[in-house]
Amino acid sequence: MDLGLKGKVAIVTGATEGIGKETAAVLLREGAKVAICSRRQAAVEQTVAELKRAGVDVLGLAADVSKPEDVGRLVEATVQRFGRIDILVNNAGTSKRGSFMDNDDSVWAADFELKLFGAIRLVKLVVPHMRKVGGGRIINVTNIGAKTPGAGSTPTSISRAAGIALTKAMSKEFAPENILVNTVCIGKIKSGQHERRFKQSGEGGDAYYAKAAKDIPMGRVGETVEAANAIVFLASDMASYITGTSINMDGGLAGTI
Repeated sequence: MDLGLKGKVAIVTGATEGIGKETAAVLLREGAKVAICSRRQAAVEQTVAELKRAGVDVLGLAADVSKPEDVGRLVEATVQRFGRIDILVNNAGTSKRGSFMDNDDSVWAADFELKLFGAIRLVKLVVPHMRKVGGGRIINVTNIGAKTPGAGSTPTSISRAAGIALTKAMSKEFAPENILVNTVCIGKIKSGQHERRFKQSGEGGDAYYAKAAKDIPMGRVGETVEAANAIVFLASDMASYITGTSINMDGGLAGTI
């Protein structure tokens, strides 16, 4: 099936591991040109080298999306290299969870700068380029905790809930210009963050993921490529009448749709 992505240009943030990296790989396989970023220069260089082995056109930059100057540099470099922007995947972010009473203002501010304001700044810069090419796709990666936050889930559940609200508001504002905005709400998906956790705990990966899957109706933790496929679908021509929606990528775990 042709997803209509050949020649399209995408920016994927937080793309040196996990869902971001796999999303970039799937977009490249579908014929898109991709700019990736993360905060670590060495990780960016390694990821670009891996992706280029398939003979694809990929640009990598070390950029912190919580810093306006880095966001501007990323967008400018993408346009200089590829001449246009059609797709933005706001994937950068960490799962910052803790007790509400223990989180001081600096923790809240850092989380919102990274996940919410990073997305806001990127959208403001890429929308003019999407307008030039007659439309675009914006996919915000959030999580299911944004819909059903639990104890000890702040600040990430709150910043992600704001990301869902941002998605809905932007979808209504940009729909007349064929700029479609959606969010994928991530549940338990294999990722670099999980790998670091089971290494710290001393557990093997299989044991860690088996324990994590106990409350998932499908009985397993999701693969990164499954999340990437959903994101790329929303970026494609196949999703040309979908905007303002949130897709739970969670094996049935969330209590809300």
